[in-house]
Amino acid sequence: MIDDRELHPSHPDIAKRLRRAEGHIRKVIEMIETGRPCLDIVHQLHAVEKAIIQAKRTLALDHLDHCLEAVVGPLDHEDRNAIRDFSQITRFL
Repeated sequence: MIDDRELHPSHPDIAKRLRRAEGHIRKVIEMIETGRPCLDIVHQLHAVEKAIIQAKRTLALDHLDHCLEAVVGPLDHEDRNAIRDFSQITRFL
C-alpha cells in the first residue's frame, strides 16, 4: 500500500507556487476593492490560474511517477521503457 502522506520531492516547490498564487489572490481582492481597471484584475487572475494549474499538474505527475515506481518496483532498462513512455505522455494532459 502506498502512503499518500509521504512528502514527495516536488512538494516544497508546489507549496511555493501556491503561496505565490495566494499572494496574487490577495492582490486581486485589493484591486477589486480599490476599483482598479478590469483589464488589470483579469491579468492578475490569469497569473493565479496559471500558478494553480502548474501546481496541480506538478503534484499529479509527481504522484503518478511515485505510484508507478512503487507498484512496478525494480525493472531492467528495457522493461522500463513502457513506464517511461507513459509518464512522458501524461505531461501533455
